[in-house]
Amino acid sequence: MDYLEIEGGAKLSGNVIISGAKNSALPVIAATILSDKPVTLTNLPNVVDIRTLLKLLTMLGGKVEHDNTIAHIDNGSISSTKAVYEIVSQMRASILVLGPLLARFKHCEVSLPGGCAIGQRPIDMHLKALEQMGAIIEIKGGYVRADAPNGLHGAKIVFDKITVGGTENVLMAAALAKGITTIVNAAKEPEIAQLCEMLENAGVKIEGIGTSEITIEGTDGKPLEFKTTEIIPDRIEAGTYLCAAAITHSTITLQNADANHLKAVIDKLEAMGCECKSTDTTITIHGPEKLKPVHIITTEYPGFPTDMQAQFMAIAAIADGESIIEERLFENRFMHVSELNRLGADIWLKGNLAAVHGVEKLYGADVMATDLRASSALVLGALVAEGTTRVRRIYHLDRGYDDLEGKLSKLGAKITRRKE
Repeated sequence: MDYLEIEGGAKLSGNVIISGAKNSALPVIAATILSDKPVTLTNLPNVVDIRTLLKLLTMLGGKVEHDNTIAHIDNGSISSTKAVYEIVSQMRASILVLGPLLARFKHCEVSLPGGCAIGQRPIDMHLKALEQMGAIIEIKGGYVRADAPNGLHGAKIVFDKITVGGTENVLMAAALAKGITTIVNAAKEPEIAQLCEMLENAGVKIEGIGTSEITIEGTDGKPLEFKTTEIIPDRIEAGTYLCAAAITHSTITLQNADANHLKAVIDKLEAMGCECKSTDTTITIHGPEKLKPVHIITTEYPGFPTDMQAQFMAIAAIADGESIIEERLFENRFMHVSELNRLGADIWLKGNLAAVHGVEKLYGADVMATDLRASSALVLGALVAEGTTRVRRIYHLDRGYDDLEGKLSKLGAKITRRKE
């Protein structure tokens, strides 16, 4: 099994190219099921989750040609509508094939999902919404079995709680439904906006893109014809490299980054003493010699993202004072705390609150990644820790970061991938 060996203390400098957003690429790949014509996707990140979902398409009978950042997909040959446990158990986002499979083929079976163990993320809201659109759903033998013998129809979907995956599934299902669907309390992430724009460019009439109320006029079962779609930059990867500069008191420039998607993150970094300057496609950050403490509450976009909470906890660990981090979205997303404390951090937990008492130094140790973003937090801590740190179970990291060790090495970090 692979692990990362990191020698702390190196200053970073130079440029890093931000890859396409995993969390945008996954629903975009799922949306290609709505078409029976070839589709080209560009700027895909080279990460495990992308390869997993593309493999699922081939298992359904689709044809995929994938070369690093580009995929040519032809789902005109899909012959199966069963997304099997073997794939779906590896990645929670596989549930995104439910809406498009049901909309196009009127029947599907999708295994209940797996993924990072950061807390309960039930798909009840997805299923309830599809039932409102005319689906007949049962859960049997670990599978969601969905039928819509007369096709799906438009409905008013009111989400009790904001759900990114639920919004995406309903958007895709509504694109081929009969009539108009309105989603109330829709997620507003940039990844949602990209999916809407992809559907709109294929001829689907959509209003309210980027707002909490989205209206979709479906095609009544007619498959879509997509234009080539370029995946937007990964705001979480970009945020992670901004944190790498902050924790190492360094100056770096991010290329192919969209500062508009990172306002909440940049605001907190500036509150900690960092200087950030941006253009349409770049962000330059200068990390101060002394970081100030910070108060963070995770919430839905455009608020502070839960996917950046662990990374900020790492930099708060060496800030000059006490930081408070409140996790409001997932009840089990503090698993990295005990591992950061192994590096010498002083973090205390009470429920969904973490009190981070800044220390003068972190020290290298063997640590274990517990989920995707926790992995990057441990790498950040290791970059500034005195001595050598070994980060194990980095298969979590490989799910969502494109060549993290390669990019950090080019910036000057002393980081090597090794095998047990």
